[in-house]
Amino acid sequence: MNSGFRITFPLLSAMVIIAGLYSCSTSGAKEGKETSAIAAAPAVEVFSLTQGSLSSSIQIPGELIAFQQVDLYAKVSSFIKKMSADVGSEVSAGQLLATMEAPEINSQLSGAESRLKSQEAIYLSSKATYDRLLETSKTPGTVSQNDLDLAFARQKSDLAQLDAAKAAHREVGDNRNYLEIRAPFSGVITARNVSAGAYVGPSGKGSEMPIFTLQEQKKLRLVVSVPEAYTSYLTNQSEVAFKVRSLNNKEFKGKVIRLAGALDRKLRSQHIEIDVANNDKSLLPGMVAEVAIPLTGNASNFVVPSSAVLNSTTGVFVVKIQDKKTKWVPVTTGRSENGKTEVFGELNVGDTLVATATEEVRNDAPAPNVKVK
Repeated sequence: MNSGFRITFPLLSAMVIIAGLYSCSTSGAKEGKETSAIAAAPAVEVFSLTQGSLSSSIQIPGELIAFQQVDLYAKVSSFIKKMSADVGSEVSAGQLLATMEAPEINSQLSGAESRLKSQEAIYLSSKATYDRLLETSKTPGTVSQNDLDLAFARQKSDLAQLDAAKAAHREVGDNRNYLEIRAPFSGVITARNVSAGAYVGPSGKGSEMPIFTLQEQKKLRLVVSVPEAYTSYLTNQSEVAFKVRSLNNKEFKGKVIRLAGALDRKLRSQHIEIDVANNDKSLLPGMVAEVAIPLTGNASNFVVPSSAVLNSTTGVFVVKIQDKKTKWVPVTTGRSENGKTEVFGELNVGDTLVATATEEVRNDAPAPNVKVK
C-alpha cells in the first residue's frame, strides 16, 4: 500500500502542474488575440461639429416693367387739332403732347363770363343799398330795423349768387384746359393711337384707345414671384443679380424695394419688386430676366458633410462618438448644397461625429479607433 501511494502522488502533482501551465498559456493567447484585433480594427474618420450656414441661390424668371406707365385719354369730347409728340418721343413732365378743339366750350365760357359780370353788378348794387341804409339808420327814426334787415339779407343772397357764378365760370375754364394733353411725368411715348382730326372723348365715346401711352424708362421695376419656400431669405434692401438673355446674358444688379407681404392665393408665391437703374436705356420694359435669388441660411445652424447623414429605414440619423461608443442621434435635414447638409437635432458644438455614416456602424458599438478628418 505504501509503495503504490508513493508512485501515484508524483503523477497527480505533475498532471496538476501541466494543467495550470496550459490554462495560463490559453488565456494569454486569447488576450493577445483581442489586443491585436483591436489594434488591427480600421480607424473611423470623425470630425468636430461646428455652426455655419449654407449660401446658394435659385434661378427664378422675372419681368421688367416701366417704373411708371399711364394711358392718356381725352377728358372732354373734342377733335384732335395738333399732335406735338409721336412714338419714341422723349418728353418731360408738363410738356404739351396734343391740342384739341371744341367750339361749344368756348361758347360756354363766354356765357359763364356774362353771368359772372351780371351777378357782380347785382351784388354791388345790393351792397351799396345796404351801406346807404346802414349809414342813414344812424339817425334815429329815419330807417326801420326791418328795412335794414331786408337789405342785409339781399346783400348776402346776391353774394352767394356771385360765388356760384364764379364757380361755374371756373368749371368751364377748367374744362377748356382739358383741351390740352400734357405729360404727367418725364418718359417716352410708346404708343400713339390717333391722328389730327380724330374725334376723342371720355370712355365709351369717340376713340376707345388712349391718345398716348407714356412710360418712364430711366428706372424700371423687376417683378418676381418668389415661391413660398424661399420667401424667408429676402428682405428689404436685399441685393440680387439678374441676366437678360437678349443682351448676351449680361449681368445686372438691383435691390429689393417692395415686398407684397402676402402670398398669391393661386401661385402660393410672394410678389416682390426690384428697382433697376436704366439711364442708358439698354433694358426695355417687357424683357424677361433670369433672377438669382440668394439663399443665405442662419449662421447658428449645424452644417455637416452630406456623407455624415444616415438615411435608414427607421429614420434619419448622424452617428456621434461618445465614451468610445457610437450613438445614433435622430435629426431632421434642411437644405443641401455642394456636398453639405443642414441638420437639426439634439446636437452641440464640438460633438464628434462620424464623417461617413453607414448602417454597418451599429448603434452603441465600441469605437476605440477614431481618426480626426
